[in-house]
Amino acid sequence: MTNIHFSSATDLWATPQDFFDRYNGLYGFQLDVCASPENAKCARFFTKEDDGLAQEWTGVCWMNPPYGRDIKHWMRKAYQSSLAGATVVCLVPARTDTAWWHDYAVKGQIELIRGRLKFGGAINSAPFPSAVVVFTPPLGR
Repeated sequence: MTNIHFSSATDLWATPQDFFDRYNGLYGFQLDVCASPENAKCARFFTKEDDGLAQEWTGVCWMNPPYGRDIKHWMRKAYQSSLAGATVVCLVPARTDTAWWHDYAVKGQIELIRGRLKFGGAINSAPFPSAVVVFTPPLGR
């Protein structure tokens, strides 16, 4: 039986630990804005029950949002939080044909990930390419 967290039946994709560790070494994350107690990457994190979209994001944030239709809301929040002074590093599918990509992702620094990630210890790689989008505060902020 396939775990639902790694199937197309879900929009939740747990961040691979080694991948996170590389970026954590670069940025030193203080807050995981979209997590569960089982997959949180930082000591401080927001769960679905906390409603990360309704919280204030401060400091250096990690975001691996749900990859469904609501991703546009997470990307908007990440971008707006950077304008307010946060740094937000986002692991997202590289969906360059979508409105949210053109409305928000292109406003950050984009790194396209070579190959396909294996999320959450899954046996198979993801069925989509990934990107890291980094939103930083405006200069002088």
